[in-house]
This record gives sequence, C-alpha cells and structure tokens, in this order.
Amino acid sequence: MCGRLGKNVAVRTLPSGDEVTTFTVVVDRPARSQREGGPTVDSIPCQTFRSSVARKVSSLAEGDEVEVSGSLRRRFWRTPGGLASALEVEVTTLTRMRP
Repeated sequence: MCGRLGKNVAVRTLPSGDEVTTFTVVVDRPARSQREGGPTVDSIPCQTFRSSVARKVSSLAEGDEVEVSGSLRRRFWRTPGGLASALEVEVTTLTRMRP
C-alpha cells in the first residue's frame, strides 16, 4: 500500500517486554468518490514489532510518501459494552518513496 505517513507515531512497551510502534498511513481515495461528496482519504492504522521498520518510521516526517507491506490483522478485546475489534496492518517492510 502506498500513502503518506500520518502525524501520530507512538512507541510503547507491551507487558511481554516487546516494543510496538504504531502509526497511520493516509491513502487518497479515487477522484470518483471525491466527486460524489464522500471522503477524500482513508487513514489506515499500522503497527510494527520490527526494529528496522520502527527506525525508518522515526526518521520520517509527517506527509512523507511511503510504501508499506505486511499482513492485515483483526484485533479483538473486551470493553464494558462488550466485544470490540479493529483492523490494522502489521507492517513488515516500509520504504520511503522519492518524489
């Protein structure tokens, strides 16, 4: 997937001791959906456990063009209101695209 790096990059340590870096990739929607008055972009939540990808993300600025690949994951957790879930990309490679 190709897009722009979003503004929220965060690193946290899990109870297991693993570090996870979370970030967003913003992807433009096709011009057709923009003409219909719909959303113009999609914000895709991403995460990585790979230190090489985390280093690259931390060296980039918001808006830098990137290409990411990985696996689509659906995460589940319990809330006071019941079961909740979210989709995210577990990124295994990230490349900065040159203008």
